[in-house]
Amino acid sequence: MKKILLAEDDIDFAHVLKHYLEIHNFEVYWAKDGVEAWGIFQKEFFDICIFDVMMPKMDGFTLAEQCVSLRPEIPFLFLTARNQNEDKIKGLKLGADDYIIKPFEADELVLRITNILKRTSKSYGIQPTANEIQIGNYLFHTYRLELKLGTKIQQLTEKEAALITFLYHNKNQLLKRDQILQAIWKTDDYFSGRSMDVFISRLRKYFKDDANISIESVRNIGLEFKIKKADL
Repeated sequence: MKKILLAEDDIDFAHVLKHYLEIHNFEVYWAKDGVEAWGIFQKEFFDICIFDVMMPKMDGFTLAEQCVSLRPEIPFLFLTARNQNEDKIKGLKLGADDYIIKPFEADELVLRITNILKRTSKSYGIQPTANEIQIGNYLFHTYRLELKLGTKIQQLTEKEAALITFLYHNKNQLLKRDQILQAIWKTDDYFSGRSMDVFISRLRKYFKDDANISIESVRNIGLEFKIKKADL
């Protein structure tokens, strides 16, 4: 039974949603505001989190930011009554896996949760061939989810690690966007495309200290993960 943390300040709506999710075999922990949700999150381990954006005491964005800082591997999605691109972009930058506009059908939410859990499973459809991979001057620990450069260690999320693995095994060749999306996100819809752009920006920052490594975009086509050293 998958565990869900639901943070929603509309009590009636939250009770209905919690009941519906439980019918579909999810174990749901409900919090009526962001502060309460943060307290629960620190004590329990969840498979996925659902946060309303507009909540008292602590809004959904702030809550998500704190949760990501503690356990970056846990997927989450936002619920909101506001259909504004600024909110969507902000959610994407925090690493949100989806963004649902109220009102919505409960069946739609269950479907989206199921899809997120499928594509954020540990393998992401890609099995690393070694515990450690040398990428330029970096050492990539595939199971510890670490990217190491000297004494500097960047802790990765599972999706970041899956994306690095996929790009590395297809290095120095042009990859179409939909190839990457289908491999990692299991879909090539608009939202996943924007999410991928955010993740690619993160990876560029992670690899910025090695001039021989670059992630180059080819407009309207895709990406190329370039490693210039001939022996890699």
